[in-house]
Amino acid sequence: MDCGELVYNICEDEYQGGSGAGCSSLVFSSYIHEKLKKKKLKTVLLIATGALLSSVSTLQGESIPGIAHAVSVEC
Repeated sequence: MDCGELVYNICEDEYQGGSGAGCSSLVFSSYIHEKLKKKKLKTVLLIATGALLSSVSTLQGESIPGIAHAVSVEC
């Protein structure tokens, strides 16, 4: 499940979303945390991803590095 898709309710192939860190924290604080409290989920692996974009490296044809932070939560 993609957090940006949950927040923005993407219905079309727009190929864009929100910040990985912003969307994942918002979805965890509301949707996932409630399910953990109600014992509907036992273990969650939340991975926020993003791209380290630079206009200079993009114009030079260089690759775009990615980054991810993973958090495991168990109840």
